[in-house]
This record gives sequence, structure tokens and C-alpha cells, in this order.
Amino acid sequence: MYATTLAGQRFGFEGLRTLLAKATPARSGDELAGIAASSHIERVAARWALAEVPLRDFLHEAVVAYESDEVTRLILDSHDAQAFAPIAHLTVGALREWLLAAPAEALIAVGPGLTPEMVAGVSKLMRNQDLIAVAARRRVVTRFRGTVGLPGRLSVRLQPNHPTDDPAGIAASIVDGLSYGCGDAVIGINPAGDNLASTISLLNLIDDLRTRFDIPTQSCVLAHVTTTIEAIERGAPVDLVFQSIAGTQAANRGFAVDLALLAQGRDAALSLARGGGQVCYFETGQGSALSADAHHVVDQQTLEARAYGVARAFDPFLVNSVVGFIGPEYLYDGNQILRAGLEDHFCGKLLGLPMGVDVCHTNHAQADQDDMDNLLTLLGVAGVNFIMGVPGADDVMLGYQSTSFHDALYARSALNLRPAPEFEAWLEGMGMLDAAGQVRLPDSRPALLDYAP
Repeated sequence: MYATTLAGQRFGFEGLRTLLAKATPARSGDELAGIAASSHIERVAARWALAEVPLRDFLHEAVVAYESDEVTRLILDSHDAQAFAPIAHLTVGALREWLLAAPAEALIAVGPGLTPEMVAGVSKLMRNQDLIAVAARRRVVTRFRGTVGLPGRLSVRLQPNHPTDDPAGIAASIVDGLSYGCGDAVIGINPAGDNLASTISLLNLIDDLRTRFDIPTQSCVLAHVTTTIEAIERGAPVDLVFQSIAGTQAANRGFAVDLALLAQGRDAALSLARGGGQVCYFETGQGSALSADAHHVVDQQTLEARAYGVARAFDPFLVNSVVGFIGPEYLYDGNQILRAGLEDHFCGKLLGLPMGVDVCHTNHAQADQDDMDNLLTLLGVAGVNFIMGVPGADDVMLGYQSTSFHDALYARSALNLRPAPEFEAWLEGMGMLDAAGQVRLPDSRPALLDYAP
């Protein structure tokens, strides 16, 4: 039992699971689950109590049972006691103070000693500016054909989705995005249908364009991992293996995956030796476990951090929090989406992940493009590895609002950020950078614009 007295009232919280849920900033998903704080004063009381919890408690009290959940077993069995030692004496509140003062090297060194639940807990005590300040110092750099995550850089996933997977439509979107300097993180297509023939066709399309113009980027078709494994067996040009993941074994079962299958997918991609050792692309989102009724009465932000514990085990090239995609049942409005995006980026970076954020909302959420502009700018300041580049910011296949090619240009220009270095050199070689290093179309029509699949 954790307890505190506030404003003359005694508040008790039965275990870490309850305490973490009550301390979470307000969001509709936790209210839907019936685990949110009942009032602002109870939320503040929970934070006071959480600040006094020793970090060691998280190693002895699992929020999801060890015996029945392979994600919990992964988190606890892989915990690095040596990396944890310098902060083992701290409470959650003291960890916040330590993080705000620690140099970048210390943040890197302590990462393997942090569990997702510790990181989620400390994030609940932090203001937005705290989340930004710490994340900005924690760089995570990954390499395939391009290098993503370097200081002073902002990469973009070019997302050329099409409602019928039409090759001409997808190719047109890819060329459009490349002409705006997008695509250095990955050219990643969400297929309209998850079938083998379509997946292989789309992989071949990207690979043909990439090799024809010698573009230093990566490709991915976001099919289920089993489809991608089969595509690899058929000789398809797979760079990155994609999979949506969650923070409990039961929620991952809803995605038809487990840890063994994720390892099989990673091994299959590594067998192709098309890039370096980082071949996984994972996507997550607050509320996924609750939507599958697999949340074990744990708050959605803590479960999101546990999904990062899964991702960390596979040394991914990219991890993307699709922050507002699941809808207002889980993140109700622009304010909740903004807070969740900063939390996700902070938690992922502390755990050593190459975090991107899909700055997005559904059309029935209480949010608009101004809210997305705010989150995009704050994430740029926080050092996010990559964002999305969607034609017109409107994904016509998935039916949600994200960030456009123009938004990426804005963020790079306003915050003095540049593309990945290999991609920047390619843009320069194509004559698509001006004297200030900003993207422009060259005076003569580049061959890229005449590409057809």
C-alpha cells in the first residue's frame, strides 16, 4: 500500500499498478478503463506518493504477473543490474532530479538499468519542458543505408499509401515526397491488403526506384511479420521487417505475434545482409492493449512504455509511436495527444530506442492541425528521430490526419535541422538543395520526376 496525506485528506493506493494509473495525466482511455484518478486532488496525491517510491520496488512488484506474461519476464530477466547500480538508491522523484541534471553520457549508460515501468513512472512527475529537455540530450543513432538520429538532423518516413495499392499512385507520391526532401528514414507503405503478392509487388516497386536513382534510404512494406518472412523466402528485396507491438503478451497475441515470432522475423531480414544489423521497424500506440481488452488494469501510458521494452530486445532501426491514431476513446483531444507524444518520445529515448512520432489525429477527435503543429514543433526541439511525410497530411488509405511533406520542410527550416547526411548528399547531387541547404526543385527537370513504375 502506498499512501500520502494532502489537503487534510488521506489517500491510499493499492500497489504500483494502481498508483501509476492514478498519477497519470488525464486521458480518456484510462477513464474508459475505470482506473483514472477520480479528481485532480487524487491525481496530485498519487504523484506525491509515487515520488517517494524507491526504484527497487519496480524490480520486485510487477504490474503484470511474471508467471503469465512473457513481456514481464523479458523486462525483468534482461534487467542490467550493473547499469542500474548508480541510481539504485534513488526514488522516482529523485530520479527525475537526476535525469534533469545528468549529462548525455550518463543517460546512455543508465538506460539498460531502467525498466519501462520506472521510465513511465518518472514521466508522470515531469512537466512537458522536462520531457523535452531530457529527451533532447538522449540521442539514439541507427544505421542502415542512411544514418538516422544524429544531432541537428530530422528524418522523415515517406508514407505513400494508396487505397487500392495502385503502383502508379504510390510511385507518384514517392516522387513527390522525395522532391520535398522526405524519405531519408524509410519509404514505408501501409498496404491496403495484407497479402503476399501485393507485398512483394510493392517491395519491388520501391527497390526499383531506389536502385535506379541510387537513393540512400531504406524500404518497408508494413505487412504482418509472417507475410514479410514469406516474402523473404520468395526472394523479395526486404530491408526492414515491420510489426505493430504492444506491452502485454495478450495484446501482442491480438496482433498475432509473440517474442519468438519477432525474433524469427529479425533473423530472416538479417539473413539477406542488405544493410547493417538493425533491421526492425516497430509501431506502437497508447491504448492498443486496452482496445484488445488485454491491459490487465494497467494505465495505457505504462503499457506503452512496456511495448518499448519489447522493441528494445530487437535493436530496431526505427520505432514509431502513432500517437493519435487509435482515436478519442483513448486520447480525447489535442492536449492529450500532445502530452502523450512527448511522453512516448521521452520514454522510448530513455530506454535507448530510435524514436519517431506520427504526429496525427483521427477526424472524430477534438484536435486540429494547429494542435499537430504544436506537437511537431515541440518534438523537433526534443530531438525526435523522424516524423511522417504524408501527401497533403491526409492519408487517403488509413483515413487519418498526419504531417505533410511541407510540414517536414517547416520543421527543418524553423529549427535549423537537416536530413540524414547520406540523403542530404544525394539531394545535393541531384541539384535539389539551395545555397542555404534547404530543399528546392532544381532549375532543370530532374529525371526523378519522370519516373514511372
